[in-house]
Amino acid sequence: MRICVFASGGGSNFKAILKAKSKGFITSGIPLLITNNSNCFATVIARKNGVSVVHISRSIYPELNEFDYANIFLKALDDYKIDTIILAGYMKMIEKPVIEKFRNRILNIHPALLPSFGGKGYYGLNVHKAVIEKGVKISGLTIHLVNENYDEGRILFQKAVKVKENDNEYTLQKRILKYEHKCYPIVIGLIEKNIIKIG
Repeated sequence: MRICVFASGGGSNFKAILKAKSKGFITSGIPLLITNNSNCFATVIARKNGVSVVHISRSIYPELNEFDYANIFLKALDDYKIDTIILAGYMKMIEKPVIEKFRNRILNIHPALLPSFGGKGYYGLNVHKAVIEKGVKISGLTIHLVNENYDEGRILFQKAVKVKENDNEYTLQKRILKYEHKCYPIVIGLIEKNIIKIG
């Protein structure tokens, strides 16, 4: 595979994926990071690891219609011969033409056990805060394919994580994030070996 990572923030999952690649657990090429936030730390990680960075956001293309804006993404993906997209903390909905072209080739990781605590507005600390407020005893993470609706694509993998009595959203996030860093590279490796089938 030739992977493009989409990220908006700190890039910790992106870093974990690159680390797994450096150790040979992932064999795919990762030549490109696309971000909507040129100041995010994921761009620093990319440049330190020789990964090209392309910044695409409405802030720099405010005048483009949906079709032309999507084509900016598609051109970048085509230029780097990308066949698989990995979302790692990307905070925007993927453009529909990109989803159509990469159908069943876009992965996302979500910090809860979908379909619970998924959908618009459920991201980052918002998810963990909602879990704590509901008194849920088991949370976790989900790796799934991306479609046109938030967090509704086919589930590929889930990992349950116990919610402790003294947890708050920060402690729960920290613990689940450790599992994200382990599980995301494993799932990518299983897809490479065709043990988990996506295409």
